[in-house]
Amino acid sequence: MESVRTDFYLDGGWVPADGRQSLEVHNPSTEEVIGTVPAGTADDVDRAVAAARAAFEGWAATDPVDRAAHLDRLHAELTARADDIARTVATELGTPLKVATRVQAGLPLTVLRSYVDLAAHPPAPQTVGNSLVVHEPVGVIGAITPWNYPLHQIVAKLAPALAAGCTLVLKPSELTPLTAYLLFDAIDAADLPPGVVNLVTGTGPIVGEALAGHPDVDLVSFTGSTATGRRIAHLAADRIARVALELGGKSANVILDDADLTAAIKVGVGNAMLNSGQTCTAWTRMLVHRDRYDEALDLAAKAVAGYRLGDPFDPATRLGPLVSAAQRDRVREHITRGLADGGRLVAGGPDTPVPSRGWFVAPTIIADVDPDSALAQEEVFGPVLAVIPVDDDDHAVRVANNSRYGLAGAVWSTDEERAVQVARRLRTGAVDINGAPFNPLAPFGGYKQSGLGRELGTHGLAEFCELKAIQR
Repeated sequence: MESVRTDFYLDGGWVPADGRQSLEVHNPSTEEVIGTVPAGTADDVDRAVAAARAAFEGWAATDPVDRAAHLDRLHAELTARADDIARTVATELGTPLKVATRVQAGLPLTVLRSYVDLAAHPPAPQTVGNSLVVHEPVGVIGAITPWNYPLHQIVAKLAPALAAGCTLVLKPSELTPLTAYLLFDAIDAADLPPGVVNLVTGTGPIVGEALAGHPDVDLVSFTGSTATGRRIAHLAADRIARVALELGGKSANVILDDADLTAAIKVGVGNAMLNSGQTCTAWTRMLVHRDRYDEALDLAAKAVAGYRLGDPFDPATRLGPLVSAAQRDRVREHITRGLADGGRLVAGGPDTPVPSRGWFVAPTIIADVDPDSALAQEEVFGPVLAVIPVDDDDHAVRVANNSRYGLAGAVWSTDEERAVQVARRLRTGAVDINGAPFNPLAPFGGYKQSGLGRELGTHGLAEFCELKAIQR
């Protein structure tokens, strides 16, 4: 059934977007239109920011325990909608339902719960000499979020912003906006004060630019491509506004010669294929010691053979479609260019059959990739794994750091001390050793062109705070 939304969420309630054009939302598995949302304008952004500005003083002055209680109610409302959220993400993004339930719906609930606790216990004032150093909320936040993890990426901004005492205007991706509407249904039911959180849907060139350049927005928090992040930084710089940017990645999975190869390959392929490769932290470069290279390629080919493409609601499906026809075409071009540049096809590729309907790309592994080639340097954002041989630890570190990105990565070795030493040398914001689990309380963000600032945990909370020194 088609979901038609005709309103924005402004100043504590649903407001009809009268006369606005609509944006179509597609099911990438079937290519069918499954909904519409209003296309916002700069005037709509003005109204949303005005509501957030008017609400800021009262929300900032609210007792932290009361702010935590509001977040706790929102957590309860979202928990009650978890099944609907998972099914909506599976429909508008194509994530297999099992993964959508565990990651797309489950992870944001975990993150939100962490900020319930952090909101109730804000950073304590610190005495430094004759100064009292205090944390205060930044102000009005403009949050611009992507389509690949539509709820998690919103919650990772909204939860710490509200916990810190900020108010917020959200522009979600126009490709997956229906999940944002479920969130705001929960926000409305949780009875947050009017104006604290506001929603304007629309396109990046119109709503996104208006929000990033708005004179009453104190901080712009953006997750998405490095190119768009660069544009947002320019808009904010014109008025000396703060930005928090979580951008692209080309993460290296470093498999040393003493690694448990079976585990390293299984987990590494799974990480690269998660969400059809549409994950900024995906380990899309697999660096394998030359002595174990052929064995690793055999294991990788066997692992990827188990990734069945299909309907996200079919329990047998392990890999869904890409989000759009344009994204599918870009990924195919990357594969074709990677092979033309000398890569050797190990699995998948452009000629592998895929479902006749939907924007699918077969899971693909390309070996013998030149570390300087486009496939090793550019973010593909699809189910494509580049495999590169390395000679020793020093060579692996050089290849891993040969990137303008630095978001995530991995190291595998039976010698944990050796793995830590290699991890410390990688110029990236996070490194997993031997498949260690994701930690939602650890700082998340990147080096170099992977962004500015950190999300999650206390470090994510600090992004939405100003420091004030009071001399006595």
